[in-house]
Amino acid sequence: MVSFRMTLAMTACLLTSTPKSCAAFGTQAFVPSTSRFAARNANSLKASALEELAKTTTLSIDSGDLDVVEEFAKSGLITDATTNPLFVSQAGSNGDKRYEDMVYDAIMYAKEALGGGDADLPDPQAELNLAIDKLAVNLGAKLSALVPGRVSTEVDIRLSYDTDASVNRARRIIAMYEEMGIDKSRILIKLAGTWEGIQAAAILEKEGINCNITLVFSFLQAAAAAQAGAYLISPFPGRILDWYKSKNGKEGYHPTADPGVLTVKRMYAYFRKYDYKTICMPASWRPSRGAAVEGSDVDEILALAGVDEMTIPPPLLESLMARDASEVTKECDSETDAATCLDPDFTLTKETWDQYWAVDACGQDKLKEGIDAFTAETEKLRDIMIEKFA
Repeated sequence: MVSFRMTLAMTACLLTSTPKSCAAFGTQAFVPSTSRFAARNANSLKASALEELAKTTTLSIDSGDLDVVEEFAKSGLITDATTNPLFVSQAGSNGDKRYEDMVYDAIMYAKEALGGGDADLPDPQAELNLAIDKLAVNLGAKLSALVPGRVSTEVDIRLSYDTDASVNRARRIIAMYEEMGIDKSRILIKLAGTWEGIQAAAILEKEGINCNITLVFSFLQAAAAAQAGAYLISPFPGRILDWYKSKNGKEGYHPTADPGVLTVKRMYAYFRKYDYKTICMPASWRPSRGAAVEGSDVDEILALAGVDEMTIPPPLLESLMARDASEVTKECDSETDAATCLDPDFTLTKETWDQYWAVDACGQDKLKEGIDAFTAETEKLRDIMIEKFA
């Protein structure tokens, strides 16, 4: 559901390097305090901010580390998880054999499905793409055994502007989950928030395959996703904040004036006013007031408390655990926010989308940045997988 978290280059690090060498990415695996839950339960009668937040907002964990996810899931506060192949490196940077086995299984699955073992293929790209999808499914399957809710799995970012190809890959991902005995009701298919990705979601939703529209940076994307019947969107308030800070030179904002927070609240208000069922699940967080301000790491999270769902990385979950429940107030309310919505509910077409998108600078910049970055790293992963196939 998940900052762009980590890069697929880190998957290359996992597959070709020692865990220590991966520290160059600045992404050492998050190691939760195994005593944190126990210590708080034993020493404090007060509820934590995380516990209070979970009363009004469904919480998803933004991690592929099986041990970390399991620990937070056992708290009963986390129900969902977000995954894609890049999390294999994040979670498996300690050389855990479980993750290496996922890679091996993905490669053998692709070989057997398309190549008949070690046979050469006239089109190795098809085999590589299947292995990458299977790798995501393998990790998603493990996570689905740890959380009671849904797991998000992403369609190849390189297909973001191809509706038909995205639909076909999504169907294949769901079929692989079903081969493993996991019903499609447990899975969300992640698609980029392009017009083509949103139209793919419209097709898949009619087939009973629920979708998560990700890389959402503008109200236009959110409105189009809702009108397409998408199950869920993942707007990125932190990335929106980054864009505005880069344009106006401001070091920070009060959380209630954070442009990312305001954009998400606008989306939420629109959904509720016009009775769209699309879930608003923000992800990718930044300190509204600036990183130098103590306690600012969860500014945006607290400013959006009460929104339908959030996906939060482990370090910020721990920050919320360490804070008191009194710091959480319900900032998003369906009736109150619906009453504040001033946006009309006019039907978007490709023509009107193009017209509005042409002047949506933040949306254009951040969506392109996200797709370009993931595309480059996917190509790096492809090269690593070629070596593994050999």
